[in-house]
Amino acid sequence: MECFVNAASPPPQERVLTLLLAGVQFSHLLDFMIIMPLGPEFIRRFGLTTARFGAMVSSYTLASAAMGVLGLFWLDRFDRKRTLLAIYAGFIVATAACGLASGFVSLLVARSLAGACAGLMGAVIMAIIADVVPGERRGRAIGTVMSALGLSAVAGVPLGLGIANLFGWRSPFFAICALALVMWLGLWRVLPPVVQHLSRGAHDPRGNPLATLASPGVALGWVLTFFVVFASFLLIPYLGTFMVGNLGLAQTDLPWVYLGGGAGTLVAAKLVGRFTDRLGAGRMLGWLLVGTVGPHLLFTHLSSSSLPVVTAAFVLFMAVTSTRAIPTIALVSSRVPPSLRGRFLAVNMAASDGASGLAAWVSGLLISTAPDGALVGFGQVGWMAVAVTLLSLGLLWTFGRSAVALKTATT
Repeated sequence: MECFVNAASPPPQERVLTLLLAGVQFSHLLDFMIIMPLGPEFIRRFGLTTARFGAMVSSYTLASAAMGVLGLFWLDRFDRKRTLLAIYAGFIVATAACGLASGFVSLLVARSLAGACAGLMGAVIMAIIADVVPGERRGRAIGTVMSALGLSAVAGVPLGLGIANLFGWRSPFFAICALALVMWLGLWRVLPPVVQHLSRGAHDPRGNPLATLASPGVALGWVLTFFVVFASFLLIPYLGTFMVGNLGLAQTDLPWVYLGGGAGTLVAAKLVGRFTDRLGAGRMLGWLLVGTVGPHLLFTHLSSSSLPVVTAAFVLFMAVTSTRAIPTIALVSSRVPPSLRGRFLAVNMAASDGASGLAAWVSGLLISTAPDGALVGFGQVGWMAVAVTLLSLGLLWTFGRSAVALKTATT
């Protein structure tokens, strides 16, 4: 499958492919996100501590990270279409197992299996985009796929919470399975083979996959990804619990808050994608890192407030925090040629997932729950998130000054 024709506006085939990949991303992000607003329900139902709930969130992302590392050894050896369909089928089965879980342990195992598939899916999706979409439109394509995060919050999470309120906590998982099955059939029918990366080149070290990480210029990419995501996920898994326990919202208010946050993210993702193409990924990421400092401190230090005030703060928080992944992926994926993109992006996704899982676990250890359900120490974790964000800004500066590691990289 050859790269799409260079044009100011994406051709129809590129649009359809991008929307399908966004649908896959939507299903797996919804599967990941639905746990977090249901946090108070799981804590009550299973008698969990904050740390054990953090472990439930972490199991998904840490399993994803582990499989991403394993993907380093084989992900570039097959047709990307077949690889994506096989992994996506495993994700559907694992998500169904989440809905069938009989208790905390079985749910934890099923979440880990779903996460293991999701991490590899994300790497293959981004590899396909990097392979077939020209560099001058890549930011827009990544923005479309990453807007699935906003869409999952706008439509998916509120709808999932509504389904859970009506039919129980198991029902959202079965709904996700049904959606994912439709997307799987769409990919099977529409997505052509993606095999041009299989042609072996001079810079394709198949005998030693770890050579992908040998260059400091490439290694800095996934280290930057790790810290950008780590800063975000110190806070994101506990936002629902914080809004209910500390800010005075009812559990039934959360769908409206997530609806607003998702709408803000959806709009922001489109804008960030376009500005990433116009200004450059490095500059856009720098502006977003600086722009998240205020919202992180504002939200984590809010006192009990009305629904409109909390929603406005949440919209600002999510719009700037969730879109940081767009320029990050556009920046780091431009460092490697097609023959290495799958394995590099597998490691990059592993870094992202490992960061989110580790951050959720760390903040779970630092935060405690008061008898009335309020989170204690969330403000201090907000300051930690700001410190890690500033560290990420320093890494971005270093990354920008480093020489391009692989000069054959296709941008």
